[in-house]
Amino acid sequence: MIRSLTPQDLNTVMQIWLEGNLEAHAFIPEAYWKSNVPLVRDQLQSAEVWVYEKNGALLGFAGMQGDYLAGIFVKKEARSMGIGRELLTHLKELHPVLTLHVYEKNHRAVDFYRREGFVIAAEELDSGTDERELTMSCIFAM
Repeated sequence: MIRSLTPQDLNTVMQIWLEGNLEAHAFIPEAYWKSNVPLVRDQLQSAEVWVYEKNGALLGFAGMQGDYLAGIFVKKEARSMGIGRELLTHLKELHPVLTLHVYEKNHRAVDFYRREGFVIAAEELDSGTDERELTMSCIFAM
C-alpha cells in the first residue's frame, strides 16, 4: 500500500535513506551522508513523501519537492520486487513532469530511470561531493 508519510514513519524512513545512500554511493565518504541526516530529516517533514507499506512494514519511500523527485529509496531486502516502480507509477499519476538528479556512478539508479522513460537533460559536477551528477527528466502522457 502506498500512503502519505506520518510522523511515526520518520525514523524508519531516515534509516532507509541513510542505508540506501551508504550502499548506492560507496564512492562518497560515509561522513557526508551522516552529516546530512539532520537536514534531510527536516526537509522530509515539509516535502511530499509517499511510503510503501506491506503487512505493517515500511519497505520504501519517495520524496518530492514540487515536480522534483528528490529520491526513491527501498530497503535492501525488498529491492527488485517492483516497489520502486510502484512508487514511481504513483508519482507519475500526480506529476506529469518529473525531474531528478542522480550520480553518474549510481548505475543501478540511472538504468532504472532510463527504463522508466527518463532521459539525461544535463550533466554537472556536484559541488558537495565532487562527483558527476546527471539531471534526468521525463514527461508522462496523460
